Amino acid sequence: MSSEVETARGATHCNAAGWKAWASRTSSAALQPRLRFAPLGMTEQLFARLDIYYDVATHSAAMNMAIDEALLETAVAPTIRFYRWRSAALSFGYFGKFSDVAIYAAERDLVRRWTGGGIVFHGDDLTYSIVIPASDSVFGESSMMIYERIHRALCAALAFSGQDAELASVAALCERRKSRKGDLQIAQWRTGDRRSLETAICDRGYNCFANPVRADVMMDGRKVAGAAQRRTCRGLLQQGSIQGITINTNLAQKFAQALSPNCSEFEVNEEIYRRARELAQQKYGTESWLRKR
Repeated sequence: MSSEVETARGATHCNAAGWKAWASRTSSAALQPRLRFAPLGMTEQLFARLDIYYDVATHSAAMNMAIDEALLETAVAPTIRFYRWRSAALSFGYFGKFSDVAIYAAERDLVRRWTGGGIVFHGDDLTYSIVIPASDSVFGESSMMIYERIHRALCAALAFSGQDAELASVAALCERRKSRKGDLQIAQWRTGDRRSLETAICDRGYNCFANPVRADVMMDGRKVAGAAQRRTCRGLLQQGSIQGITINTNLAQKFAQALSPNCSEFEVNEEIYRRARELAQQKYGTESWLRKR
């Protein structure tokens, strides 16, 4: 973002129908005054202050990544952005191989993220980004601590809507991997598959959501939320996706409230969008970036 941070609207994210209803309710949002929300009632919230941007417009995959980076460049306070996709999309981590996702090019809008992590399918998910400027005290905490506390806040927001979620623990992940390894060994024995077990595991774990890591959000043994980070001298960017569950229309708002007792809405200004369009054209939307590896 530029040195100006935004101001505007109120609403949340759900499935495609809910998003349309939300967009119609907030079509005149830019004319609304700055709004504040009461805290969710959670203790030890991560941020003293949090600015919220409900991005009503749909964007290409490249533009979504570009807006997140533009926000990181100019944030003056911790910021969360909730956003949608213009069409079915697929994002993959900075270190990922294009050859692993090329098969989806005809059916999805592909983009390489600036953050790490694996392959994520987008469309009906609730996607968010959190920017923590280097000037904020939370930036000094470890990346894992930030990741875990953001996901604890998400668990609290889900609990508010009656959905029981928990963080993946190291012990549970080890047990899951042992079980998974055994399943694959049995499958190899039954089918006579001569591929290495490692290759089979990689194939089965193609989708990032099939491979939970520590502090991912789990529900009924399934990963329903994960994220990836990028840390620079300007700040920290976390990009996350929530999917595979019923996403209530107020989940985004409750998530923000669980992160901070002092939430305010804002609107991205033209300077930030100008920078985002530049990043989309010169970086995220280019073949050289997409095929970087």
